[in-house]
Amino acid sequence: MKPRQKRFVFIAVAVAALAVVVGLVLNALENNVSLYFTPTQVFNNEAPHGRSFRIGGLVQEGSVKREADGLTVNFVITDKHKSIPVVYKGILPDLFTEGKGVVAQGRVEADGVMRADEVLAKHDENYMPPEAADALKKAETANASAAALTPASAPAAPSPK
Repeated sequence: MKPRQKRFVFIAVAVAALAVVVGLVLNALENNVSLYFTPTQVFNNEAPHGRSFRIGGLVQEGSVKREADGLTVNFVITDKHKSIPVVYKGILPDLFTEGKGVVAQGRVEADGVMRADEVLAKHDENYMPPEAADALKKAETANASAAALTPASAPAAPSPK
């Protein structure tokens, strides 16, 4: 083989090896990436079906119910616009309380209930994932604009005499 042919074979093998490595890395990332969604996005079917993902928001007040086995907990995650029921079997973080921020990872079943594999609670007073904070702001803005458009907020018309 001439030196030019040797160089060409070396470059072709290197490109093929690089393509295999890139393919393996992308496959590993696709299988391990856990996307984050809000309850409103899950309700609008923007979340993946049959795949694990993260959902975040606030634990709805009065929604935490513990089963008799001591490990299974039912609660509702809300973004103040939509809510998703969650079932988790395991030990909850110490900071898990009603009305506080939470992120759960799992799958939404056909019945609309999320079966969580992991539950994370916020770790200090100021922490909330940016996506959750944005979703809460949007929900509050939507609720405020909807309340402004209701007839109850309009001044009462004078009654005819």
